[in-house]
Amino acid sequence: MLGVGHNPIGEFLMRFLASILLCATLVIGVAQPVSAQPAQLEGWKSQLVETIEGRRQFTANVVDQIFSYGELGFQEFETSRYLVQVLRDEGFTVEENYAGIPTAWVATWGSGSPKISLGTDIDNIPKASQTPGVACHLPLVDGAPGHGEGHNSGMAVQITAALAVKDLMEAEGLPGTIQIWPGVAEELVATKAYYVRQGMLEDVDIVLYAHVGSNLGTGWGNTPGTGLVSAMFTFDGFAAHAGGSPWLGRSAADAANLMEVGWNFRREHIRTQARSHSIIYDGGDQPNVVPSKASVWFYFREKNYPQIRDLFAVGDSIAQGAAMMSGTRLEETRIIGSAWPGHFNKIIAETMYSNIQNVGLPEWTEADQQFARATQGEVGGRESGLSTELSILRPAPTEAQRTAGYADDIGDISWNVPTATLSFPSNIPNLPGHNWANAIAMATPIAHKGATQGAMAQAMTLLDFMVRPELVEAAWEYFDDVQTADMTYTPFISPTDMPATEMNEGIMAEFREEMSKYYFNPDEHDSYLEQLGVSYPTFRQPDGRCRIGSVSEQGQGG
Repeated sequence: MLGVGHNPIGEFLMRFLASILLCATLVIGVAQPVSAQPAQLEGWKSQLVETIEGRRQFTANVVDQIFSYGELGFQEFETSRYLVQVLRDEGFTVEENYAGIPTAWVATWGSGSPKISLGTDIDNIPKASQTPGVACHLPLVDGAPGHGEGHNSGMAVQITAALAVKDLMEAEGLPGTIQIWPGVAEELVATKAYYVRQGMLEDVDIVLYAHVGSNLGTGWGNTPGTGLVSAMFTFDGFAAHAGGSPWLGRSAADAANLMEVGWNFRREHIRTQARSHSIIYDGGDQPNVVPSKASVWFYFREKNYPQIRDLFAVGDSIAQGAAMMSGTRLEETRIIGSAWPGHFNKIIAETMYSNIQNVGLPEWTEADQQFARATQGEVGGRESGLSTELSILRPAPTEAQRTAGYADDIGDISWNVPTATLSFPSNIPNLPGHNWANAIAMATPIAHKGATQGAMAQAMTLLDFMVRPELVEAAWEYFDDVQTADMTYTPFISPTDMPATEMNEGIMAEFREEMSKYYFNPDEHDSYLEQLGVSYPTFRQPDGRCRIGSVSEQGQGG
């Protein structure tokens, strides 16, 4: 199993076997990794930049297309159908319904070593529908989901980068394999542990992840955030007439509420670094019927595997107590999702950052900056505009610095294969996150430029690990000797747990038909803004109204 501590004898045997296999493959003619000279590599990277510059429209179309679908986790059917077709058209072999998840897939192109894996998320946020390019709250479909984090942009980065490298590999006859996969239901942290269990990474050398941000950057070591277990507690009661004979009933809703109350009392006596939050997922049907079923959904966040495990155990004990107090039964404790705290590879991050420095930030126009400042002002954020100075290479944070509550199930992958994340500048800083405001820029020139710049940095990094085998070896040395020296990956999911693929079905069924009226048609329009009739940038009107209008009709924000 990957993630075990360093074993010198085992390492020697593995290297000995590897040398034998190398000789064997040379004899039978299997393609071997290529080691590029520095001047040659720099020339190839210049070719990648040129290729990606020529694909700006393609990159923008991918950003806009996925934005227009606006699908929640496990319901990304239009998004996956579109991406699978794009990749098949480009010569990739695609396995669909991966790990039993209808919207998951794995695409592969090439042959031989190394095998580099590219992943990014594709789902979105509830109630975040927003007209892009309009710097005030204007839903496309009121109450519908939308890309209020920006997950619509990541695949544009990864696919554009992969296609540029693929073109170069074909032209130069370079061996190697490119793998691409979607982070399905990342907002539920509900799939990547299943990818690991299914064996998606067993023959992968390096993972290059991508996530939308407001600057171009990366980092290594433990992430500042946490890991978590997401669990649904379902209580079984007994229905009765709430007015006529309530004494004959046992309210499952009482149990759900008691669990929330009990947990809130317990907060005083848990570590301050822990984070937890919940919703009543099912609180009954109507007030005059004592609820026979009810569910409460909790996220338990902590900084490492043992602490997350222990926090979850406390939550489960409180659920059992709530059932006893209400005379109900804890019918099921179901893990909806889980995530190990991420740990990113130093060698990959350093290599990626050198390419980030070569690429630099996009050239923002004054219109981009005005639009960003107006959006920031709408939500009370600091009106600093878009980033104009490149972020630093984020070093490994100290334990004291690891206080943020963010989590991503890329953490599970990072503990199985050397991994690093590229953050690319397709969104606006100083916004709330998981909010309609975070969707405002995500189908505009800001998102398009940021995705193109991210694709350049990712393509260069992908090429580095394709043609510099010493980097692959160094990344694994860090993984074996530093990262996993004292920690072994143990999944939170059990061998019998199954993905919660029914989640969000009802919400998407309610809104999909109306949302489909706004799907992007790139055959008829150059951009999604053009299709919607949005002039960029559009600000709140001088009379305070938020609506679409021509540039001449716009105020300057506020």
